[in-house]
Amino acid sequence: MRLSAMGDVAMTVPVLRAFVKQYPEVKLTVISRPFFKPFFEGIPNLDFFAFDEKERHKGFAGLLRLFQDVRKLKIDAFADLHNVLRSKIVSLLFALSGKKRATVDKGREGKKELTRAENKIFKQLPTMFQRHAKVFEELGFILDLSNTTFPEKANLSAEILEIIGGQNQKLIGIAPFAQYDSKVYPLDLMTEVITTLAQNQDYKILLFGGGKKEIEILDSLSQPFGNIINMAGKIKFQQELQLISNLDVMLSMDSGNAHIAAMLGVKVITLWGATHPYAGFLPFNQSLENALTSDRNQYPKLPTSVYGNKTVEGYEDAMRTISSKTVVEKIQRLL
Repeated sequence: MRLSAMGDVAMTVPVLRAFVKQYPEVKLTVISRPFFKPFFEGIPNLDFFAFDEKERHKGFAGLLRLFQDVRKLKIDAFADLHNVLRSKIVSLLFALSGKKRATVDKGREGKKELTRAENKIFKQLPTMFQRHAKVFEELGFILDLSNTTFPEKANLSAEILEIIGGQNQKLIGIAPFAQYDSKVYPLDLMTEVITTLAQNQDYKILLFGGGKKEIEILDSLSQPFGNIINMAGKIKFQQELQLISNLDVMLSMDSGNAHIAAMLGVKVITLWGATHPYAGFLPFNQSLENALTSDRNQYPKLPTSVYGNKTVEGYEDAMRTISSKTVVEKIQRLL
């Protein structure tokens, strides 16, 4: 299997957990970037193969090498859960060598109908989890995703405990950023959410993000309060996963953090701007009730994009229709 962006990779994890539970006699090998290896640790019968995009597996010759490298593992079938040029080439090489292969259908036509401005067809599309399960079905493995197991909460290292302090408070994770601005809740409203929650000393609020600019914003949000901690840039990625597994709730945009929390069995509240959960990216095992979407009566062209990479004039303030009070109440209800 060949995977890419953080959210895409995280969305495969619950499906693979279901697979190894239902087919314990089958061995899986996941091909992905080394960075994502921690996602798959602790999953039985699953090996991780690091894809070296910078050197060994770079370019077309590199993909031939990747095929040869993976073939040595005596692969019987190839599941392409990514459906991009690179994964298609490797998949084709396996097909030419007589192996079974199946590729995820991303449902591009349905997504186009959902996001176009005119003659929009506003309906729930199959989730990415259902699409991934269908790939395995094509290879002969029927999957039931209704009873997936999640890992136990990780034991927190002394280093993490030193940063966050004792654990007698409810842990609320907040990831206020996303790849595109059209998916980011306005900073003034997010500040209201965070400061309102911080009034309750039974809550400890952990802020997640990355990059210099994001860290500066998170620092300014956390400074006035003793129970708000900016985690960005303070711990390694693997430790971040351990910490997220201990959260009582995660508040996130339509972003990778939502899918990471969900794959670890954490309750997730998501905020949606230009995008919408109907496109199939609602985090795993989460209720549609906890996906707070911008007001379509006020902004009828929503969703305007599948990934948030398209901007529509006049829709910049769509997320302001999600009130900070609603977000706070939703969090409190889940706690």
